[in-house]
Amino acid sequence: MSFATSFMSGALTIAFVIAALGQIMCMIRLVIGPSTGDRILALDTMVVNAIGLIVLLGIAQGTTIYFEVSMMIAMLGFVSTVAYARFVLRGDIIE
Repeated sequence: MSFATSFMSGALTIAFVIAALGQIMCMIRLVIGPSTGDRILALDTMVVNAIGLIVLLGIAQGTTIYFEVSMMIAMLGFVSTVAYARFVLRGDIIE
């Protein structure tokens, strides 16, 4: 195994651990968040962390399908965050 391969493997491992820790911390904020705004922000950050984990998985496995999946999840996450924020602020989503 060459230096570049072992370096990439180590970097991917560290990135997976950091992204997983970020996801766990967001889950904690989601559960104990004192306000609704904190919970919305935690959910949005969890979507970003999940996208990061999916991209890292695609890099680790060497396939490109995960990148397309991450784009779809990003669009879904953005729309759901906006809809949830509108619901919290106004009480309805569509006027």
